[in-house]
Amino acid sequence: MRTSTPNLEKATRINLLDFKSVQMRTFHLSWLAFFLCFFGWFAHAPLMNSTIGPDLDLTKAQKITAFIASVGVTIFARLFIGSMCDKFGPRKSYVYLLIFGAFAVISSSFATTWETYLLSRMAIGVIGASFVITQYHTSVMFAPNVVGIANATTAGWGNLGGGVTQALMPLIASGMLALGFAESELSKWRPAMFVPALIMLVVAFLYWKYTTDTPKGNMEDQKADESTNSEEKPTNTFIEAMKDRRVWILFAIYAGCFGMELFVNGRAATYYQTKFLLNETTAGMVAALFGLMNLFARSMGGWLGDRFSKTGGLAGRVKWLVIVMVIEGIALTIFSQMDILGVAIATMIVFSLFVQMAEGATYSVVPFINKKALGAVAGIVGAGGNVGAVMYAQFLLRSGSPLEDCFLYFGVVVAAIGFLGLGVKFSDEDEKAAVAEQERLEALEAELKAKEASLVA
Repeated sequence: MRTSTPNLEKATRINLLDFKSVQMRTFHLSWLAFFLCFFGWFAHAPLMNSTIGPDLDLTKAQKITAFIASVGVTIFARLFIGSMCDKFGPRKSYVYLLIFGAFAVISSSFATTWETYLLSRMAIGVIGASFVITQYHTSVMFAPNVVGIANATTAGWGNLGGGVTQALMPLIASGMLALGFAESELSKWRPAMFVPALIMLVVAFLYWKYTTDTPKGNMEDQKADESTNSEEKPTNTFIEAMKDRRVWILFAIYAGCFGMELFVNGRAATYYQTKFLLNETTAGMVAALFGLMNLFARSMGGWLGDRFSKTGGLAGRVKWLVIVMVIEGIALTIFSQMDILGVAIATMIVFSLFVQMAEGATYSVVPFINKKALGAVAGIVGAGGNVGAVMYAQFLLRSGSPLEDCFLYFGVVVAAIGFLGLGVKFSDEDEKAAVAEQERLEALEAELKAKEASLVA
C-alpha cells in the first residue's frame, strides 16, 4: 500500500486504511491502547452498586472515595508520564504502562477488604496516564493541518472505552458466572477483570513491535542528532512548561471538560439507577451512551479546531475552544433539570457532544504551546482533567447535595472556566512557525508524489 507522506516526516493527512506507514500504525495502536486502559480504568464503575459494593460491604462514602482515589492518582501519573515521554519516548512509556496496568487490573480481583480494594483502585488509576502518551505520540506523528483531528480522534476513540465498559462489564461478569468462573452472583466481578487485562498485554506487544517514537525512528537511534542540537532543548521540560501561564489556563479548561467526563463516567450508571430506578444492565446501557459519543464528537472538536486555524491561525483554535466550552456548561445545566427519562437521555447526549468536542478543541491547541516540552505540557494539561474530576467528586461527597443539583452548579462553573481561554495568546512568531512547518511538509509530500508519478511513467 502506498503511503501518503514521506516516511521520515510528519503525516499531512489521515488515511484510516493505511496500516503500512508508521504514522498510521501509531495512530491506530495509540487509540486502541488508550481504549483498553480506559476500559480497565472504569471497569469497576458499572458493577459497583450491584456486585462489588455488596461483595466487599462498601459504604456509599467508600464507593465515592474509591473513585476519587482512582482518578486522583492519575493526576501525579500524568505529570510523571509526560516527562517520561520527553526523556525516553512514547513507545517504551506506553508498553511499560500497559504491562503495569494489566497487572493492576488483575490485582483488584483479589481484594478482600476495603483497604486492599482501595490500594488496587489507586494502582489502576495510574493507567489513566495513557492519555498523555496517546496525545504526545500523535502530536509528533502528524502535521499542523491535521494534528487537531489526529489528537482528538485517537483520544476520542480511546475514551470510548469508558462508555463501552459501562455496557460490556455487566455482560462479561454475568458470562463469567454462567461459565462457572465465579462462585456466586456477588463474586462474578472478580474473574471479569482478567478480560481487559489480558488484552492489554497483547496490545503492549503490538505497540512495541509496530510503532516508533517519531517518524524518524526511536529516540535511542537519534542520540547523535539530539546531542548535536542539545543547546536548542530545555534542560528541564517540566519546569519550562510550568512557567507558561497558558499551560495552567488549559489545565483549568481541561478540568472543565475531561474532568466532567470522568465524573459522569463514574456516576452515570448510579444516577440512572437511583433517580429513574433502572436496573444494573439497563442503567449501564444508558450510561454508555454518554461515552459512546466519543466515536465522533471529540474528533469533530479537533477537526473544527483545525478548520478554525485555516482562517484564524492559532488564535482561531483558541476561539473555537472558548465557544464550545461555554456551550458545554449551558448544556450541563439543562441536563440537570430533566426529570423525564427520555428527555434526560436526549439532553445527556447533547451535553456529551459538547464535552468531548471541548476536549478535542483543547488538544488541538496543546501541540503549539511548547514543542520542546510537549510531553510536559500534555501531562500538566491532562492532569487538569483528573483534578477537576476529584474536585467534583469531593463536592458531591462533602456537600451532601443530590447529584442533579451538583450538575447544575458544575454547569455554571464550566461555562465560566470557558472564558479563561481568552487568556491563551500566541506570538506572531508562533503563528508564522506553524504556517512554515505546514508549507514545508506539504512541499515534501508534493515532491514525493512527483517522484512516484515519474516512476510509474
